[in-house]
This record gives sequence, structure tokens and C-alpha cells, in this order.
Amino acid sequence: MQLTPETVAEEYEWVKERDDAVVPLINETRAHLGDQFGVDVDTLTAADYTAAIDDVFADGDRAVNVAALVRLLRELDVTGDYPGFVVDELLGRELAAMIAGEQPLRLLAEATFHVADVRTHGSDTDTAGADDLDAALAAGVQTRVPGWPWQQTGSPFTVT
Repeated sequence: MQLTPETVAEEYEWVKERDDAVVPLINETRAHLGDQFGVDVDTLTAADYTAAIDDVFADGDRAVNVAALVRLLRELDVTGDYPGFVVDELLGRELAAMIAGEQPLRLLAEATFHVADVRTHGSDTDTAGADDLDAALAAGVQTRVPGWPWQQTGSPFTVT
């Protein structure tokens, strides 16, 4: 795989165009997690998703790595799927973390990836990595974008 600025731009456009599939998955994942933790979580719009993706790709160093993971997951296929289960999970989890940002959001996105992953399934014609790609985009963006009650106040552990 050759990564160029043009390749990164292509993957950026492709990821932005996934809003119709990813935004509903984000909101379903947020609703499920909100129920689990007994909190109300803001839903996201397509514009929120696009803004988050714009921010991710505005950082060139992050963008090239995100684009590489996206392209790998788009093209990853394994006969019978199961033998490739580990690699698509690994790539998906890392993509979610990279989109989310730095710690602790990174770790939260990795955990959320698995929640989103069980909520999405590709079609029989999709590659093995396709559903993991959507789950990763959903987990990373939903973690990156505020909307959780704990994100609306400062940390009680901040030392001033």
C-alpha cells in the first residue's frame, strides 16, 4: 500500500461519506451505553460526525495513520472470516483509539469499539474488515465528541 497526500484525501472523503451508516451506529451505541450507566447521552448529527472527522484529518500525522488503518480495513478479507478475526479486531480497536485522541479517551474508544462491533454486521458481499471499520469509526467519533455528563464539568482530580 502506498500512502500519499492524495491517498489520505481519498480516505478522508470516503470516511466523511460514511455518515449515513456510522451516525446511526454512534447514536445506538451511545443509547445502549447510556442505559448501562443510567445517564442520558447526547445524540450526534451528521454535521457533528463530519466536524469530528474534519478535526481528525486536520492533524496530518494522525491523518496518515488513520487513512492507513481505514484502507487496510476496507481491503481486509479472509476466507471464512474467522481466521482473520484477530487482525480486524486489532485494526478496528486501534483505529477507534486513534480517532478518539489521547488518554483516557483512547482507552474508552478501544472498549467502546467492542460494544459498537457487536451492533454492526456487514453483508455477505462486504470484506471481513467492513463491519469493524464502521464500528471503529462509530466508537472513535462517539468518544471524541462530548455529550456524556462526565465531560460537561472539570475533573475533580485537577491539581491547581
